[in-house]
Amino acid sequence: MADWLTGKVIEKIQWNKRLFSLRIKADLQDFMPGQFVRVALDLNGERVARPYSLVNKPDDDFLEIYFNIVAEGPLSPKLAELQVNDEIFVTDKANGFLTVDEAPECKHLWLLATGTGVGPFLSILKSKKVWQRFEKIVLGFSVRDVSELSYQKQIAMIESQHGEQFSFVPFITREKIEGAMNQRIPQSLVDGSFEIKVGITINENDSHIMMCGNSAMISSVSECLEKRGLRKHRRREPGHITTEKYH
Repeated sequence: MADWLTGKVIEKIQWNKRLFSLRIKADLQDFMPGQFVRVALDLNGERVARPYSLVNKPDDDFLEIYFNIVAEGPLSPKLAELQVNDEIFVTDKANGFLTVDEAPECKHLWLLATGTGVGPFLSILKSKKVWQRFEKIVLGFSVRDVSELSYQKQIAMIESQHGEQFSFVPFITREKIEGAMNQRIPQSLVDGSFEIKVGITINENDSHIMMCGNSAMISSVSECLEKRGLRKHRRREPGHITTEKYH
């Protein structure tokens, strides 16, 4: 049974009509970049909770979640209505294995996200450890239109800090925008255009792939990579592909 921390909203960011970020003041002791917490509100006499990855780095003095409104969902529309100083609940421990510590030794780390799945990767990219472990880090971030391409200032700062060690590739599937790939991530791996753009290939010798977001993307990319000889990573059987399961 979860123990709950009582938190307070200290900032709300609205990216478009359905995408929001909340910064929360709460006394979470520690977490690893890439992990998630459960966030809750008391609604009609019941505490309604859902898992959300943390976007902030562990030494920030706030927690940050990035979410979209699920119209039929019981929690996300209410989260979007919150204002500064409103009360919110957060579990006292973070969970999840989408972390650098879980990845085996290799040269290249590929972070593949759709929509709000970019959240845990932003936390990872703000940490020092990831830059010490990998020669090259690639972030592929897929959205439907440019209004969903959130956190561009943070990503630009990461680019400026790490130069050629970092490659950011935006995918915008429903608009043609200069500098962005106008296709889905799985298709770009099948035709090789993603790897050509980055200048390195995904292979079983020097690559690890982390994925978060749309289940169809994760399934399609996993199928594509398995055809190349890559396999799911497990502690007892090290592999190449790590995905998050919120539970």
